[in-house]
Amino acid sequence: MNTESKANRYERLFTQIEHLCVATSFPISRMATISAILHHKLKGFFWTGFYLLQETELVVGPYQGSLACLKLKKNSGVCWAGINQEASVVVADVDKFPGHIACSPLSKSEIVIPVFDSNNNVVGVLDIDSKELNAFDDLDRVGLEKIVSLIYKNFESNTSCSCTNS
Repeated sequence: MNTESKANRYERLFTQIEHLCVATSFPISRMATISAILHHKLKGFFWTGFYLLQETELVVGPYQGSLACLKLKKNSGVCWAGINQEASVVVADVDKFPGHIACSPLSKSEIVIPVFDSNNNVVGVLDIDSKELNAFDDLDRVGLEKIVSLIYKNFESNTSCSCTNS
């Protein structure tokens, strides 16, 4: 997919997810929606989901894909790097990332986007794995950061939605 097509796809997904997020302010519901849409609409996403900070542990949240690690070893792996750095992390080859946690041997590359609550505290990460090396780039990072910003966004009014698969 060329650069313009990829950027346009992320814009369309952002608009769709934003429309759906208006229905509830509950972050877990928004995370579930985001993981489902991204997993099913973006080619090559092998595992798509969230890990959430619960006190001092990083535990699995809403996700799509194969069975996940329920809890990630503290201060190890790509997800904890995103938490500790409070920044997105793009890994072209997970086998070259020090301390990588392999929940599946099929994972070859990964992107992690931190989730900030309304007080700007990191509360978790969006974690996406691909079976392909070098699957993620800066366009993915920018597009996903924008989408993740919807999790704690306050909308004017919360109304129910009619779900559509566009």
